[in-house]
Amino acid sequence: MSCGPYSDDEIKQRIERCPKLASLDSINRKLAGLVNSEQSYTSQIAELIRRDPSLTARLLRMVNSVYFGLSAKVNNIEEAVLYMGLRQIRELSMATPVIDELERLGPVSPRLPWRELWQHSIGSAIVTREILSFTDLLVDDDTDYIIGLLHNVGKVVLATTWPAEFERIVDREYSSAEEVCEAERLLIGWDHAAVGGYYLERHQLAPEIAAAVRFHCSPALAGEHQRFAAALQVADRVVRELGFVGGFERISPRLPAWTETPGWNLLFPEDTREAAQARAAVEQLMVRLPDQLLNMV
Repeated sequence: MSCGPYSDDEIKQRIERCPKLASLDSINRKLAGLVNSEQSYTSQIAELIRRDPSLTARLLRMVNSVYFGLSAKVNNIEEAVLYMGLRQIRELSMATPVIDELERLGPVSPRLPWRELWQHSIGSAIVTREILSFTDLLVDDDTDYIIGLLHNVGKVVLATTWPAEFERIVDREYSSAEEVCEAERLLIGWDHAAVGGYYLERHQLAPEIAAAVRFHCSPALAGEHQRFAAALQVADRVVRELGFVGGFERISPRLPAWTETPGWNLLFPEDTREAAQARAAVEQLMVRLPDQLLNMV
């Protein structure tokens, strides 16, 4: 329920007028299907990639980055596909159309650091997937990646739909992400998580995706989807610790460690072997992730 100057109906109407993203309906279905096929050939995947200049540029930039440490520059897409591997190609193919569309929708204010938002979103997607792989939650599609990629879509909608209020929000400094949400609710009525969740519901995305986005600041409220929201909250904090804060609002760097978040405690309430393995895997990922993000976006 709205607690700001706009009623729930007014907020919903504004969100519904916000342009839809075609990429959310497909998430590059054709390439995703080919990458998933056991009979996929590198040449077929490379041919599909060639048809997307933005995806091609990101692929070559990433494979030639310090992250891969190759001695010779790669200019051939087939060779780049071999180095990257199908999982990373799939993730890149999902992220590219979404970012391209959000860039066209979002940058109403050129002074906002949009590139940092994309880096934070992709980083959150990668870390969310890693964390959930150590739980007993069976994810046989890309939900774990997509929730991270889209968790801040509400910020783009706010910046586009309530530009004056959003400018006031980002001009302040905050002590926590929760304080940012309070400011959003005060000036608008809903915070970016609620706006993003409703926006994705209108796109008819899966309930677990909309719920994870809606409750990533308070995962215990996400009901049957709380583990998705919990992993997303932890991932958001991990990526912030790496310096990819998501742009926009200025939040104090003195935040609790990611292993002290409510989300981590919800996923791993006891110090079990799975918790130790998840912690070690995330720590290893944190070493590799900065170079990967700097060259993906």
